[in-house]
Amino acid sequence: MAPKKVKVVLKLNLPAGSATPAPPVGPALGQHGIAIMDFVKQYNDKTKDQKGDIIPAVITVYEDRSFTFVTKLPPVSALIKKALGLELAAKKPGRETAGNITQEQIKEIAQKKLGDMNCDTLEAAIKSVSGTARSMGVKVI
Repeated sequence: MAPKKVKVVLKLNLPAGSATPAPPVGPALGQHGIAIMDFVKQYNDKTKDQKGDIIPAVITVYEDRSFTFVTKLPPVSALIKKALGLELAAKKPGRETAGNITQEQIKEIAQKKLGDMNCDTLEAAIKSVSGTARSMGVKVI
């Protein structure tokens, strides 16, 4: 049997365990002819134990309108906000400070996210997480 031909690969950031067919899911999948409720049910079942987090899904759509998907870890910005207990980042990064994060917290986030990042070393991942924190108005101490 020949391998299925890939039509498109989509990336969506969705709330874990509570995705709905409303935008962005419906329009993104509907234009490729995928059964939206099938995806929503599978995604919610797979992520129900991570409720409250934003979990990215990489969806591979095939020519025969079937699909597969892989879930990733939450975005670095979401992990930083969770570690500090923040609702929102600073509105004016550089002028406002949303909070402080320690090097130890940054290292933990970098270790957790290393598999999903396009970094080879932990040091590079730490620098990337530090940069994200600074761009959110979080002071690295």
